[in-house]
Amino acid sequence: MHRQRVWDLPIRLFHWLLVASIAFAYVSGTLGGNLIDWHGRAGFFIVGLVVFRIVWGFIGTATARFTSFVRGPGAIRAYLRGEWRGIGHNPIGALSVLALLGLIGAQAATGLFTNDDIAYQGPFADWVGKDLSDRFHTWHAWLQNGLLALIALHVGAIVFYLHVKKENLVKPMLTGWTPSNPTQRHSPAPGTRRGGGLVAFLVAALIASAAGLSAAGALLPAPAPAPATSAAPAW
Repeated sequence: MHRQRVWDLPIRLFHWLLVASIAFAYVSGTLGGNLIDWHGRAGFFIVGLVVFRIVWGFIGTATARFTSFVRGPGAIRAYLRGEWRGIGHNPIGALSVLALLGLIGAQAATGLFTNDDIAYQGPFADWVGKDLSDRFHTWHAWLQNGLLALIALHVGAIVFYLHVKKENLVKPMLTGWTPSNPTQRHSPAPGTRRGGGLVAFLVAALIASAAGLSAAGALLPAPAPAPATSAAPAW
């Protein structure tokens, strides 16, 4: 058996930074207290990570590109029949990637507008008003439950592949390499450009940094102050 490159370094860094950030955000949000501000900072960082992955999905290396693994129903049926051949995300795994990115992005975004009436207020809570900010707080809690369920499903799939299909999905995300038979080397989908490189990484990192700073309110103007009320004349 030989090995074949499957995950580039930016994808691996994104993956494990996201895992660590979500774990920290969950713990800090659950404990609250003095950690609640760090919970918010973790949310800003997660926004940047999600934006980086989306950008890298268009300009990154072949296996990172959405065009290489997001397929239609036909590819999913072929995979379920055991006819799919490829490296990287399989057609079912692609659905998991899209669902996780969407739910994590929505979870982080709602946190920007929420408040808990005690210790934390999102940077854009004043932009939407108290009533809508309270709704965002409710949605933030609901999305957390959905995200936890999806993460559990994701981990369950990894365990299933390891023990039933005898395929370790974690090791390639650590090393970047996957075992391959030299007589059956798999390539990305035809027509997929190689992509990636230092310039592409810097572009993605710059856009992600701008998104994270914007999420923290650093790059956007503050909301207009409420008009001052004139004091009643004293008689």
